[in-house]
Amino acid sequence: MKPKVIVILGPTASGKTALSIELAKKINGEIVSCDSMQIYKDMTIGTAKPTIEEQKGIKHYLIDFVEPNVRYTVSDYKNDAKKAITEILANGKRPIVTGGTGLYADSLIYEIDYPEIQTDKEYRKELEAISEKEGLIKLYKKACEIDPKAMEKISENDQKRILRVLEIYHDTGKTKTEIEIESRKNDIPYDYYVYAINIPREILYKRIEARVDSMIKLGLIDEVKELLNKYSEFPTAMQSIGYKEIREFLNGNMTKEEAIDTIKKESRHYAKRQMTWFRKNKNIIWLDGLKDQQYNVNYIIKTYKRGEKLG
Repeated sequence: MKPKVIVILGPTASGKTALSIELAKKINGEIVSCDSMQIYKDMTIGTAKPTIEEQKGIKHYLIDFVEPNVRYTVSDYKNDAKKAITEILANGKRPIVTGGTGLYADSLIYEIDYPEIQTDKEYRKELEAISEKEGLIKLYKKACEIDPKAMEKISENDQKRILRVLEIYHDTGKTKTEIEIESRKNDIPYDYYVYAINIPREILYKRIEARVDSMIKLGLIDEVKELLNKYSEFPTAMQSIGYKEIREFLNGNMTKEEAIDTIKKESRHYAKRQMTWFRKNKNIIWLDGLKDQQYNVNYIIKTYKRGEKLG
């Protein structure tokens, strides 16, 4: 019998962090973050990183441990997450992987080995120039021609992932999908029970907008100022929604109101992309985001104990 690992996924502002903490309290669990931005130090407000108080004594792994000027890869995440799961199990606890970064989750759940790609700066500049002059849609169509399967999960506005599909092919000569198929032949060491929170879009969007307003009140602008003063480069960290828009505001490229509105808009788009990604996973057990939190906690415990899962 492989050790069981619970995974709770969901779009931004869906309540997955609070749900996972309540579940951990019930089943003697510890939490492994699956968030590509909460890994970074000094980036707390804009990533909605759970505070010490919010963690309620539950140990969290893979948050607040990478300097923002360091490049952290999907491969790094998979290796670190597996180490954390091993440690949790060795301590007699139950691991709960929680977050909204689909690529991180897939790399772990399906034991996918993504190649270590050293960014070809000239090729990246070439792609960015095409995006700026001819529109991102041209790169999106090119990526669809190269790897239509991978692009089923990727929005035409998701520049980061569109570029990744193109760069993987440019660097390795293989598509992202081909690499995933090869990797999925690897033995999976754990029995993953994967849940995701489903919530009506209009309600989710209201939560997102309220969260952004709260981030501004909590001091997101000052947090970005401190980051820019402390670090000279940001390989990926400053691409995070919230940080890049406030940086543009501080650089005089947009007003404060425009920055806030853009954060809300981009956060809504991101949540939509997250749900598109999760819905492609046929093994997910869906949770009703409108149900009482305790209802979902009990439902997870019930299916976990019975060994019920899809796929």
